[in-house]
Amino acid sequence: MKGGYLFTEIVNRTKAYQAEHPDTRILRLGVGDVTRPLPAPIVEAMHRAVDELSHSDTFHGYGLENGYPWLRQAIIDNDYAPRGINLSLDEVFISDGAGSDLGNLSELFDTRNMVAIAEPSYPAYEDTSLMAGRSIVFLPCTAEHDFVPELPSVPVDIIYLCYPNNPLGVVLTREQLTRWVRYAQTNHSIIIFDAAYEAFIQSPDIPHSIYEIEGAKEVAIEVRSFSKTAGFTGVRCGYTVVPKQTGLQSMWLRRQCTKYNGTSYISQRGALATYTPEGKAAIRANIASYHATAQVLLQGLRALGYTVYGGVHAPYIWCRVPAGYTSWSFFNHLLNTCQIVCTPGVGFGASGEGYVRFSAFSRREDCEEALIRMKGL
Repeated sequence: MKGGYLFTEIVNRTKAYQAEHPDTRILRLGVGDVTRPLPAPIVEAMHRAVDELSHSDTFHGYGLENGYPWLRQAIIDNDYAPRGINLSLDEVFISDGAGSDLGNLSELFDTRNMVAIAEPSYPAYEDTSLMAGRSIVFLPCTAEHDFVPELPSVPVDIIYLCYPNNPLGVVLTREQLTRWVRYAQTNHSIIIFDAAYEAFIQSPDIPHSIYEIEGAKEVAIEVRSFSKTAGFTGVRCGYTVVPKQTGLQSMWLRRQCTKYNGTSYISQRGALATYTPEGKAAIRANIASYHATAQVLLQGLRALGYTVYGGVHAPYIWCRVPAGYTSWSFFNHLLNTCQIVCTPGVGFGASGEGYVRFSAFSRREDCEEALIRMKGL
C-alpha cells in the first residue's frame, strides 16, 4: 500500500502552504466535500428527531442493524420502484455512508478471490483489497478508449465499478453496463457497484441503477449515499442493496448484526425527509447548483486550452495537465502559483498520471476566481 491516503496528503500539503502564507486565500477545488448547507426540510426533520430523544415516551435506543423499515421502504418506493426494480425490505441496508460499506463488503469474500478495479478509481477499492491481502487486476480507463474499461482478460471474482465515475466524471451506457453484467454471470463474479453520484445523471438513456439491467440482481451489490445529494458528508448516512439472488444477503446481515449497531435515528430521520416533496425539491436545487458550477469549470478550462472530460453527468472535471508536468508537479504548481487546490490524478491509480481532478463541490465564485488566476499560467 501507499504510505499515506491521497486526500490526507492533499490536506497536509495545503496546510503547510497556508501556514507559510497565512494571509493567502486558497481556492479548494480538490476534495469532493459539499459546500451547500443541509436543506431546511432535512434540518427540521432532524430537529424533531432530537426532540423525540429528549422524552422518555418517544426515546429511541438501538435501532435495527439494517435500518428502520420506514426509511428502507421509502428508498424502495422512490429510488427503485419507479424504474421497475422490485426489492424487498430485507435487501436494503442503511449505513453510516457509502465509504464504510465499500470497505466492509470486502469481509464477505475469501482472501484468495481476485479483484478487478477499473482505474483510475476511488482509492478505497484498492486499499481495502490490499488490506485484506487480495490480488488485484487493474483495468486502465484511458482517453484513447473513451475511458471505458475493457473486460478482464483473466477470470476475476470481485469487480468494482463506479458510475457516474469518480474521478473521471464519465458514465456507462446501458449496452456497456450490460456487458459487465453478462461477464459476471458467465464468470460467477460479484460486481460492487458504487452509484453514489447517480443523482447527477442528466440523460434518460443512462442507467441510474445496475438493477435496470436484466440479471443484475444475481451478480451485483449496489452502494449509494446521501452525502453528495443532500449534504450528508458530516451527518453520515447511506445504504447498500444486497439482493437475495446474490447469495450474500444473509451473510451481510450477519456481518452487520455482529459489527454494526445501526445508523443513528437522527440521521435516518433526516434521510427520510429527502423523499418528501420539499426534500426532493431541495435536492434538485442542490444538484442544479453543482451542475452549473461544473459547467463553469468545464467551459472555462476548455477556453483556457485545457483538455477536459466529465462535468456533465457528474460533479468532477478530469483535466489533462500541460506538457512537462506530472499530476503532483502540476498540483504543486497550481497551489504555489495560483493558490488553487486540485486532486492529482495519479492518486487514483497509475492510469490517472498526467491528469488532475477538479471538484464542482465548490462555490461558483471560487471556480470563477480560479479560472481568472489560471489565465496567467
